[in-house]
Amino acid sequence: MSGDENNPHIGSSSRKRSGSALYMGPRKKATSSNPLVLHGRHFGRTVFALCNYPSLLTGGILRLEELQDSSIEDYPADVRREHRVFMELVDSYPGLLERLTAGEEEDIIHVGELMGKGASGARGDDTKTLKSAVIEWLMPRGQPLIPPLSRNIKSDRGFNHEVTGALLCPADLDWSNAETKQSLKSGETAVRGDQWPMFLYAGYVYDPEAPWQGLLRSDILVFGFKHVFTSPSSVEKEPKATRSGNAYLHGMKSVTKGSLAYIATQVRFSLSSSSVFSRTDTVTDSETFYHSILDLLEDPDECEEVADLMTWWTRRIFPNSSSSQRSTSKNSVLSKIREKRTALRARGNTN
Repeated sequence: MSGDENNPHIGSSSRKRSGSALYMGPRKKATSSNPLVLHGRHFGRTVFALCNYPSLLTGGILRLEELQDSSIEDYPADVRREHRVFMELVDSYPGLLERLTAGEEEDIIHVGELMGKGASGARGDDTKTLKSAVIEWLMPRGQPLIPPLSRNIKSDRGFNHEVTGALLCPADLDWSNAETKQSLKSGETAVRGDQWPMFLYAGYVYDPEAPWQGLLRSDILVFGFKHVFTSPSSVEKEPKATRSGNAYLHGMKSVTKGSLAYIATQVRFSLSSSSVFSRTDTVTDSETFYHSILDLLEDPDECEEVADLMTWWTRRIFPNSSSSQRSTSKNSVLSKIREKRTALRARGNTN
């Protein structure tokens, strides 16, 4: 995965922007691996997975020029998200913005292709390994899966199997209803990406009167996250970032909104009967699903619930790095020090 950096010279001249960069473009032949590819792998997993990186970069540079005379708030919501992703990308790679503003359009596209290669490569690797691993997470330890599922063939998954069907069934439908089950299995009832499946909920229980309760807190999501970010072996052990894990290699110490949406999308696809992850797959509708999860996590009206959710996740995946978010034990030395400091500050404010 490593290689020599090409040190591309990137810049502006007669740049054209087309479509939204936050949707996958056509596949292109990837170039050799280098640090930009490696960065693309992590960025795709943790910030934004399904986008057209050349378009993201060229559009972002154009927009920076436009923003000299306007505000980002004047743009539609989808463009504001695209620009936020662009800024996160250039801020996360030292010197990238300077390179992008110093060269030619073809250089920007080349850099985008390298990062896109990394993102798509990571996505492909995770899709491949989760396809087999998810079988182990469908039933409680020691209980057999009946009928058994193949690790390499997916045609008998999705709504074709009782267990995967129940997990993929939209939360507002009743999988135990024979007519509903048959309609989903036959494809008569088409499931859109924004119809969220039951496996997103803790205990696979959905309460329509409390839709936030247990949302995005299921065991299978935790297993999937640990498999990708802290190592496959950590799924059955104490949650910690191993030296071989992607989180450790990239200095990741907290769960991001993008990483949570990414894992939810990957687990959903691994449970489905579709064999190839494709942006044009109307059966899984993965892009719509991914975007809809991010829509919720980035909704300012849901900030309190989202903050609580992200804290919950970080404590489970990176317990040693989330101590600052935990409450201090009552009567501990640390609590006494903080109480004394608070009292001193209050006394100083009254003088």
